Order: sequence, then structure tokens, then C-alpha cells
Amino acid sequence: MNPELEIQMIAVIVAVASSLPGVFLVLRRMAMMTDAITHTILLGIVIAFFITGSLTSPLLVVGAAIMGLLTVFLTEVLNNTNLMSKDSAIGIVFPLLFSIAIILISKYAGSVHLDTDSVLLGQIEFAPFDRIIIGGKDFGPRAIYMMGTILVINLVFVVAFFKELKIVTFDPALAAVLGITPTLIHYMLMGVVSVTAVGAFEAVGSILVIAFMVGPPVTAYLLTDDLKKMIVFSSIIGALNGVIGFNIAMQADVSIAGTMAVVTGITFGLVFIFAPKKGLITTMNRRRVQKKQFAANSLLFHILNHEREDDVDYHNSISNIEVNLNWHKGYLDKIIDSLMDNKQIIIENNIIYLTDEGREYSIKSYEDIVGSLKGAYLS
Repeated sequence: MNPELEIQMIAVIVAVASSLPGVFLVLRRMAMMTDAITHTILLGIVIAFFITGSLTSPLLVVGAAIMGLLTVFLTEVLNNTNLMSKDSAIGIVFPLLFSIAIILISKYAGSVHLDTDSVLLGQIEFAPFDRIIIGGKDFGPRAIYMMGTILVINLVFVVAFFKELKIVTFDPALAAVLGITPTLIHYMLMGVVSVTAVGAFEAVGSILVIAFMVGPPVTAYLLTDDLKKMIVFSSIIGALNGVIGFNIAMQADVSIAGTMAVVTGITFGLVFIFAPKKGLITTMNRRRVQKKQFAANSLLFHILNHEREDDVDYHNSISNIEVNLNWHKGYLDKIIDSLMDNKQIIIENNIIYLTDEGREYSIKSYEDIVGSLKGAYLS
């Protein structure tokens, strides 16, 4: 098989495998835990290497996974003291464990191929050269089989515990009432994250694991409110980022892993700006419309409150409304034109009057607002 195709296959598998647990990390506001785990597992690998003396021993995976869970445990312990927030706890645990790993490598493993730069940036371009050969027959890159297995594990985990993950993510109290143990689900999810980070560790490095585990889920979150669709969109976006990033890197002759991470960021940026429901442009337009509607309602309520008073000609005159509402003339004219287009007001002798439609709308809107405020107060 073409090495270029194999690299893209590895990237796609890593992206999909990372995005599956990444969706729940993003929804649980634990995205930074990915950063911590992908770095602190290095300490588990180093300790396991010192014990086994081999970089190919399966105990390295075990040691890294245990260190990932230890990172989560220590973070939870510090956070549960109520003396610091979760992000502060991560900021303490992550540098501590990662720095210990760096010191151990520089002090005792300087002659071993355990390069911290490779750990961070990855060497996905060399992944096709680490192949599985049995009986003289080439079965392909080891990374495809390793990450393919992890992808299957993650998929089975998400499918099998989808209900539990969903309830624990959105309503931990309800989960406890239903007999689901939130702590158990939490550590199972963190275990999956740790195993995924370990598996992708050598092939793509920490930076790309973080990008794939956080970037596509956050991007998908801006596109849909449906959890199942979010998982599917996240997987597709991650896979596309990997393929597009590879082809750009080949054309520009730059780091493949770095380019994939950059493409992931660019994709998020584009969706962040142009997403149809949650994008920046849509949000700004919605706020502008809401601001205009609020101003229109304010003017209608003002007219409604004063229309039966003896000095209605004074209170509902355009000049007085401009002063009372503290609006400049151009803005007031714009709101008046909008209300006249909707046939909610009429103007006679510079006095604003409600039409029947405008009065009916104003009363209903006022009652709705009062009702919602009462409901919020009583709740």
C-alpha cells in the first residue's frame, strides 16, 4: 500500500477514535483534561521503561494508562477540597507529573530513543515504516492495527454506555437517582481517554491527540444540539481535517502533524464564524434583531402606559419620547418606521397612538413578560 495512503488512514483512525470520547469531554467541560493526560502519560511510559528496559513492552501502555487515571484522580482530589477550581487543579498536577518525566528522561534515558520533541509533535510520517511482519508477510503499519483496535474499543464503549454517558453528562443527580454511578462512568471515560492517548502517543504525538480530541467535538457542537449527530459530525470533521491537513503538508513540505492540528483550528474558526445557528455572524444578527425588538416593545409599552392619561399628548409626543427613552432622533425614527410598517402605531399631530393590533400585541407581550418573571421568581 502507498505510504501516503497509509499515513492518511492512520490520521483518520486516530481522529475518529479521539473524537468519540472527546465529545463527552467537551460537553462535561473537561477539554483541558485531555491536555493533561496526553502529557502526563509520558511519566507512566518512562517508569514502565525503567522497569522493563524495553520501548516495545506492552507494560508501557499499561503504565501510561495508569498514569492517565492517576492524573484524573489527583485532579479530582485537589478539586474536591474546594480550595481550588478544576482548571487550577489541572494546572498543578499536569506540569508536576510531566516535568518529572522530562527530568527522568534527561537524567537517566539520554541515550534511549525517547525524544520529548517526538512525543509532543509526533512522527506520523514515519508510522508506515513500523510494520507488522509475520512469516515474512507484510501486514501493514502497526499503528493502523493498534489505533484500529482502540477505535473499536471506543465505539463499543460509547454504544454500550450511551444512555449512561448521556445522563451523567447532562444530569448527574438524575443518574444517581436511577442507580447509575457517576464516578464509575467518569473514570471509565477517563480510562478510555487515557488508552486513546497512549495508543496515539507514538504515531501522532500529544499536540495532535489534543487537537483531534477537542477540535472536532467543539466544531460539531456549533453545528448541532443532537448528541448522536454531534458524535457523527465530530468523527467526520476529524477525518476530513486529517486528510486535508496531510495533503496541505505534502504540498507545503511542512510538519504533517502540525498541519493537521492547524487545519483543525481553521475548521473550527470557519464554523465558529459561519455556523447557521450558533455561528458568530448568526449570533450577532440575532442579537441585533433582539435589540431592535426590545426597543420596539419598550416604545409600545411606553405608549400603552400613558395612552389613557389626561396628558397623553405630552407623554406620547415624539419629542418627549425621545427625551424619556434617551434615544437619538435617527434611532427613534427607525423604530417608529418599523412599528408603522407592522401597523402597530399611527402618528397624528406628532403624537403616537396604538392601533388595535398594536394594543393587542402590547398587552399580550406585557403579560407574557410578567408571567415569565413570576415563573422565574417562584422557581
